[in-house]
Amino acid sequence: MPNSEPARLNKLLALELGLSRRQADQLIASGEVQVNGQVAQLGARVSGSEQIVVQGKAIAIGTELSYIILHKPVGYVCSRRPQGDSPTIYELLPKDLHSLKPVGRLDRNSSGLILLTNDGDFAYRMTHPSFRKIKLYKVRLDRDLEPLHQQMITDYGVQLDDGRSQLGLERLNDTGRTDWQVTMSEGRNRQIRRTFSALGYTVIKLHRINFGPYSLGDIKPGKYISVDML
Repeated sequence: MPNSEPARLNKLLALELGLSRRQADQLIASGEVQVNGQVAQLGARVSGSEQIVVQGKAIAIGTELSYIILHKPVGYVCSRRPQGDSPTIYELLPKDLHSLKPVGRLDRNSSGLILLTNDGDFAYRMTHPSFRKIKLYKVRLDRDLEPLHQQMITDYGVQLDDGRSQLGLERLNDTGRTDWQVTMSEGRNRQIRRTFSALGYTVIKLHRINFGPYSLGDIKPGKYISVDML
């Protein structure tokens, strides 16, 4: 962006480092950002031609925003390093997309829609509880869900170690009570699995089909598409 209109430093840092603007402001306030050899101040603007150093490392300005939907298969982990014999989702992506970060996560045994981006503000808006982004999952239990337990989960919530968990439930067929569509707006670690486990059930399949305005659609397992920010 050299020779363009000056932009806020926190916005550029958020883009280049995959942070939210709030996190970028915290980084600037800590004194760990320098512009042309001087410690940067909150509210600073830059044109892009400056030398910007963050925690002793120079960063380049000019990265384009990217957003992709990946269909994560079971068995892959949402991290940059393999965990034991489990490969990472980055093995499914070309190297030029390895700088993108997952927006939320799915555990190794779960599948479905994963968003990845280098837009820290977008990731913040999609994951912070205050924005209440709705997520939809297809879930299969190891046995029929009792009507009383269904009512507990939907009407009252289930108390977990990190607070009450209340989910929306809709039966996926009329012949059994093991397959459900689960609706949630939170994103606590393994929340769906822990909610059912607290009532004595085991989730044997968990597949995310929607995240906010984004849908998995007909993307095949292990494949991805580029999307626009919605």
